[in-house]
Amino acid sequence: MKKINDFGFGTQIRKSPFFDATVNWGATGFSVYNHMYIPRDFGDPEENFWNLVNDAILCDVSVERQVEISGPDAAQFVQFLTPRDLSKMKVGQCKYILITNEDGGLLNDPVLLRLAEDRFWISLADSDILLWAQGVAVNTDFDVNIFEPDASPLQLQGPKSRDIMVKLFGDSILDLKYYWHREYKWKGISLIVSRTGWSSELGYEIFLTDQTQGNELWDHIMSIGEPMGLKPGHTSSIRRIEGGMLSYHADADINTNPFELRLDRLVDLKSSHNFVGKQALLKIKTQGVKVKQVGLALECDPLTGPNTRFWTIRKDEQKVGKVTSAIYSPRLMKNIALAMVSIEYNAVGVKLDVDTPNGSFTARVVDLPFYDSNKNIAKN
Repeated sequence: MKKINDFGFGTQIRKSPFFDATVNWGATGFSVYNHMYIPRDFGDPEENFWNLVNDAILCDVSVERQVEISGPDAAQFVQFLTPRDLSKMKVGQCKYILITNEDGGLLNDPVLLRLAEDRFWISLADSDILLWAQGVAVNTDFDVNIFEPDASPLQLQGPKSRDIMVKLFGDSILDLKYYWHREYKWKGISLIVSRTGWSSELGYEIFLTDQTQGNELWDHIMSIGEPMGLKPGHTSSIRRIEGGMLSYHADADINTNPFELRLDRLVDLKSSHNFVGKQALLKIKTQGVKVKQVGLALECDPLTGPNTRFWTIRKDEQKVGKVTSAIYSPRLMKNIALAMVSIEYNAVGVKLDVDTPNGSFTARVVDLPFYDSNKNIAKN
């Protein structure tokens, strides 16, 4: 067994229940997300991408912390946090939602799980929504209980994930629909299994509710899946950019709003329910936005990794935007990027100039997402 390295972010950065197992299975690099270690290096990122799209990978995403909201007014309070209409959301269903502040700025773009009529989990991107929700509740009369439960997700993603899940949980998993979840038992421990994931591929998330069993669960899944092609891995920047998926703090933050991010469908301004930021979003909708997210195809030699800072976008020497996420796609054989561009220059086909550390290059505005435009891979 490989010796566990003493990675040096300090005790203030939490390790996940699967941390030791990921190191044993080859993780050599980590970054910090939601105040926790997240594995970011299992070897060649391109090999990780091909493992994902051809077979399956298992990822430790315990950093997707859960905020549990329960109590008599849980449904009303969750609705107050998001501009998406949840009136038809059923127990067992998941929803991709936005959480906005009073100015309409995006605080998080989590997945919401409804575990019971009066119990919800908010599965977070990288920001402190536990504190936000508790702060909002203090200033309202909603009767709710808000805390972080013992819940740590793994992602099993890729075309072979369904067959592996059948081996793990039986044929009943075949009935689990896209963006729904159900409970299974393993060694008497509750596992919440959802048909979700941050990959744009067919996949599942497995939420462990007993952190003492993390390494055992990881090893169990790998022992079942490895003969079927399963590899340990990390979330793929290549695939998520191909799919046009947001990375909070990169492609979105508190200073961006849903309309700039092409997420109008998640903002219901016509219903009678109130939510934080409603008046601000009404005003933004009426006035229109000055920038909007676009896809770019960047004409230069293959990028050797993702961008580590925002790149300036110019039109005729005038700054008109920034590249937020860029990567080389070996499948598409081109450099692709997500960018925020002035509304005057975001039509498909417009040519722009991008300043990178290796020089300035031409880019062309293209449709999003870059691959599988209807997201049929994940849905089917």
